[in-house]
Amino acid sequence: MKKRPQLLSGEDLPNEPKQARSVDKRVRLKAAGLSLFGKKGYERTSIEDVARYAGLPVGTFYQHFRSKRQLLLVLMDDLLEGLSKINLQPGAATDARAGIRGLLTHAFSQDLYYLGAYRAWREAMLSDPELAVWHGKIQNWTASRLAALFRFLAQLPNARGGVDVNGLANAMDSFFWDLLSQAKQMSKARLQQRIEVSAHLIYHAFFKDPAQ
Repeated sequence: MKKRPQLLSGEDLPNEPKQARSVDKRVRLKAAGLSLFGKKGYERTSIEDVARYAGLPVGTFYQHFRSKRQLLLVLMDDLLEGLSKINLQPGAATDARAGIRGLLTHAFSQDLYYLGAYRAWREAMLSDPELAVWHGKIQNWTASRLAALFRFLAQLPNARGGVDVNGLANAMDSFFWDLLSQAKQMSKARLQQRIEVSAHLIYHAFFKDPAQ
């Protein structure tokens, strides 16, 4: 499995605060960025907007982030860190279909928290070639994690043989990122239905239903 992209490598970030009040201010700025990026997008959100939404002076923003772009990088890096901690191997003793569904639901709950950052990311990378390169690396990484999950499934009892693991991983990875980009326009029920369908497709790619 590939290592996750380190979006902050080479970034001249201010040191993370240690005092509780400063930590709280940084958290408030990140939460404000997530909310405003989700509502207004990247270009229409200014540093002044973020500071005002967080209830802080503009100068406080610059104590924690050097630019709006750096704030976006921090938020996306937080998303990747959260995804990296998800164990993509359902226990062999559990029902495979339920395990797949649980994994997808858990992963999307992580993604949805950072939905505002992803909306801003997709917008910003259209005019920022460096972000576009990072985006390609992110997709390669998430596809490699799916491939690792699929290799695990392929080794379970009663799994089909001959599944194109890498091809399926790339296809499903693209589908999941597209689904995330559309999630803001979906009801919770519709989004959950898409996740259920995805789990169904993955399950049937590897397993046959038991004979009745």
